[in-house]
Amino acid sequence: MRCEVVITKSGAPAMRDIASGEVMHPGTGPEVEPKELYVIPSRLLERLSDPRAGGSSLVLLDVGLGAASNAIAAWRVSESLPRTARRLEIVSFDNDLSALALALEPAHAASFGLTSTESDAYAAASALLRAGRHETERTVWRLSRGDFPERIAAEPAASADVVYWDFYSAKTHPHLWSVSTLGALRRVCRTGATLHTYSTATSFRSALLLAGFAVGTGGRTGLRAETTIAAVDVADLAEPLGERWLQRLARSTVSFPAEVGPAPEARAEALARVRACAQFARSTP
Repeated sequence: MRCEVVITKSGAPAMRDIASGEVMHPGTGPEVEPKELYVIPSRLLERLSDPRAGGSSLVLLDVGLGAASNAIAAWRVSESLPRTARRLEIVSFDNDLSALALALEPAHAASFGLTSTESDAYAAASALLRAGRHETERTVWRLSRGDFPERIAAEPAASADVVYWDFYSAKTHPHLWSVSTLGALRRVCRTGATLHTYSTATSFRSALLLAGFAVGTGGRTGLRAETTIAAVDVADLAEPLGERWLQRLARSTVSFPAEVGPAPEARAEALARVRACAQFARSTP
């Protein structure tokens, strides 16, 4: 087993990856943080209830399935809505299902919102683990298992509406936080799509910008004073990064992802590309 259940400083249970030591939802735990960090900021309820959607499904990319806490939180919102609401399609990406398997064990299921073998959420997560897919009248949930850059390349262009980006940190998996990987993700995001994540790292935000996203700040959750929201269109961001952030970027020693390289010429070119992003034409010093 690659994971273990631990208790965080706040008293909430959480899943810990043994090899890296990283903890999933280390602040308020797997019941609260998915709602505060992903479901509410992405306006999932409003988007599923939007009558202007014309019957089309809303596609949510759950990037980093883990113990399925984010996906289950979204699944519950969809399942609570009437038949007339938009259907939700969740695509969960991961290459290791040990965290989900552990969360489904009877000793831990309740702690991870999977109450018992009688609950619908338990049945959905169990089906995903067993067969890679679960479907109801309201929600389709499928698993895309493997290395993310390869799996995202198999998804249709301009097909996703929401992204929950919840991989382990760039320290553990640097290739997943690269401009090239984020560029592949940007390809599958359509107009109006938003991305939500816990990371506020300058290097990650600059990677998002270099990959073609507009980037802004998100609200507080648990121990995090700030989060990050990105979008295909800057108009969909309540608080886009502006001139002050650009100034910090220019001063930072860890301003860009590793693939930019340490050479001054490469850093200067990357900074120029970020400065040229459309959202900064709107900002004022």
